[in-house]
Amino acid sequence: MDITLITEGTYPHNMGGVSVWCDQLLREMSEHTFELLSISATGTEKSTWELPSNVARVGTIPLWGPTSRRRAGPELRKRFAPVLELFLSSLAIDNHGRGFAHSLRQLTEFARAGELGAALSSKDAVELLVGMSPACNERADGEGVRQLSVGDAVEVLVQLEHFLRPLASPPPRTELCHTTANGLGTLPALSAKWELGTPFLMTEHGVYLRERYLSYLPGTLSQAARTMVLRFFKLLVETAYENADIVAPVCRYNRLWEMANGTSPEKIRPVHNGIYLNSFPAAVTDPAVPTLVFVGRIDPLKDIETLLRAFAEVRLKVPECRLRIFGPTPEGGEDYYKKCRELATELGLDDGSATFEGPIRPTVKAYHAGHVLVLTSISEGLPYVVLEAMASGRPIVATDVGGVAEGVGSAGLLTPPRDPSAFAAACARLLTDEKLRKSLARKARDRAVQLFSAERCFALYRGLYDELGPRQGEVISLPEEQEVFRLRSSVPVREGGTEQVLAEEPEVLA
Repeated sequence: MDITLITEGTYPHNMGGVSVWCDQLLREMSEHTFELLSISATGTEKSTWELPSNVARVGTIPLWGPTSRRRAGPELRKRFAPVLELFLSSLAIDNHGRGFAHSLRQLTEFARAGELGAALSSKDAVELLVGMSPACNERADGEGVRQLSVGDAVEVLVQLEHFLRPLASPPPRTELCHTTANGLGTLPALSAKWELGTPFLMTEHGVYLRERYLSYLPGTLSQAARTMVLRFFKLLVETAYENADIVAPVCRYNRLWEMANGTSPEKIRPVHNGIYLNSFPAAVTDPAVPTLVFVGRIDPLKDIETLLRAFAEVRLKVPECRLRIFGPTPEGGEDYYKKCRELATELGLDDGSATFEGPIRPTVKAYHAGHVLVLTSISEGLPYVVLEAMASGRPIVATDVGGVAEGVGSAGLLTPPRDPSAFAAACARLLTDEKLRKSLARKARDRAVQLFSAERCFALYRGLYDELGPRQGEVISLPEEQEVFRLRSSVPVREGGTEQVLAEEPEVLA
């Protein structure tokens, strides 16, 4: 088959768990030919991966490259007005997303003609958005509703124009579109599905919508502006779930979000991530001093600040312990790295007890360098570092988010996110209880071998590819007007923290 693999902010331009998975997939599926389509920041990023021979082409869609200076003339404004009104009105709270997918398809015409930027930056667009902003406020009772200022409206429209840039690219001419996440990377897959009938497989590593909520915290934009941007992402995510032929989350936690946002249960096929066990042999020796190891990028989602605060408390019980932090600082993350270094100094950890050591190759050296792997993320799918550390014979102390509990099972200790004291207590317990630590280490290795091999993972994906198969040509017509405005119910997601000291063995997914 000819397959288009669509990524956003990951492979082949960045390292990380999703990129590891992409590289594994391409190499395991050597019988298929792939086109890579990367949604990137500027389009100037260099590849950090050596691509396998079955990658025939790499395309890039930059979101934040130069913006067109073209102005919207009277003719363009007249043609665009009904499409713009349908698109923006779909963001209103009381409109239930009606017309969103239909307007996306119509916006594509303007995007491919190079007119979308000019149309969205027109005076008409700003005035329309300002006028409808109260209906887009998340406070349905009207209390505290504030109308968008002109400046806020311009900011929202600028962001939407950048987010919609993938619509300007022609749909991939391929036999299958496979996205590594929900979100902006699904726009080319949706175009191919709608225009060419191309099958659409979505793998979901993290929870895209939840991560958008975390990135647009209160204060990043005005209340009404923030709500409108998040409404766009929610409706895009729902549209992609609805149109994907198969949704393959990496853990059951993702499945809950998918179902809550309208995915039919019968199209959800969980597939755990897998690792090459030979690359992660069990450690045979321990470090000379009690050592905690973190492996991952220096990123707010990893919540390095909580890790540092927890480590400062661990030292009160285990004064000689060390924290070794391995991983890159992604482009654009320099300020967060600086903030973490400053916090380490403030906590008195700049005495060599906590060290930022950058990337390490092979990563198994990092796992062998510590007694325990630590992970304080506030959002995760099924992280590779957990599986790799388990295979390396190291127990885990991690926050109970996403699919972490599903990966760890009874091979580690889990605590609530953003709770340094609880995390510190779990770390100190494992560092001081050798019998428990070694017992969990054996369970970790056994669990990794039984459940998380790469061979098992990609055998399942090979089956999904065969199931979808090449069946291009079934073009999906635009729905009739009554179908466009059919109400769709949505189920609110309510996340509850569950504290697990020793996670029970979860049900094994087929």
